[in-house]
Amino acid sequence: MAIPILKEAGSLLARYDVLISDVWGVVHDGLWALEPACAALMQFRERGGAVVLLSNAPSPSQQVAGLLDAKRVPREAWDRLVTSGDVTKSLIAESHHRKVYHIGWTEDRAVFAGLDVALVGEEEADIVVATELNNYRTETPEQYRPLLERFAARGLPFICGNPDLVVHVGEHLLPCAGSLAAIYEELGGSVAWAGKPYRPAYDLALEAARAVRGGRAVDPARVLVIGDAVRTDLAGAKMMGFDSLFIAGGIHRDETMHEGAVEPDGLARVLSGQPAQPIAAMGALA
Repeated sequence: MAIPILKEAGSLLARYDVLISDVWGVVHDGLWALEPACAALMQFRERGGAVVLLSNAPSPSQQVAGLLDAKRVPREAWDRLVTSGDVTKSLIAESHHRKVYHIGWTEDRAVFAGLDVALVGEEEADIVVATELNNYRTETPEQYRPLLERFAARGLPFICGNPDLVVHVGEHLLPCAGSLAAIYEELGGSVAWAGKPYRPAYDLALEAARAVRGGRAVDPARVLVIGDAVRTDLAGAKMMGFDSLFIAGGIHRDETMHEGAVEPDGLARVLSGQPAQPIAAMGALA
């Protein structure tokens, strides 16, 4: 059966108590807030709904909140924010490894704040934490293969602080830490994935939703996941038993959009054979 393609989401959103929304590609485009999406979330909250933003951003939520402010995403559009950085910090704290080799931006090192770890060179490391590529504008994941081969040969555990494979920054499609983790698994290495579509991220999101609702339980049938990634957002929703709304104008836009509108055949091709199917699709949340 063909997936309904919506122009407006108001009547659909009204069926739910909680929205778990992706951030990058739904709420902002990597540069600036997507105003119709923010307005839709604000209206949902005004009607009594709870909005939890769930992002595979590798930084702690406090830091990402500041970035959302800088991108002009209104605080009125969301109640709580949960990030892969939050999950990463938890996984590091639970680990007995204390000598960390970090792959990623200097700014991402906020995930190590307050933890009993030391950032060390390749030879000293007993664990690898990848939050991003060191420079995703100039590097490719394959450039890291020799380094990853050496770590895999030593049997070092690998924490992936951003399970996304790629992300749009404006018009550019750039690699994320998930692309490194995929290579590491291919090499036989052990990866802990800190974010969507894995359960720890959704457990934190549900905990946040219950707090917003004054401790009241959350009915899975009244939760809608909004996202632009088949591999993470739609798969995570299915794993949790939640409905999902697919935003076609995000990372799959080259395959699903034509002249600003969702192209049904392209949408069908992207979703074909996928175990996770959304209940509806939109070019952009509005």
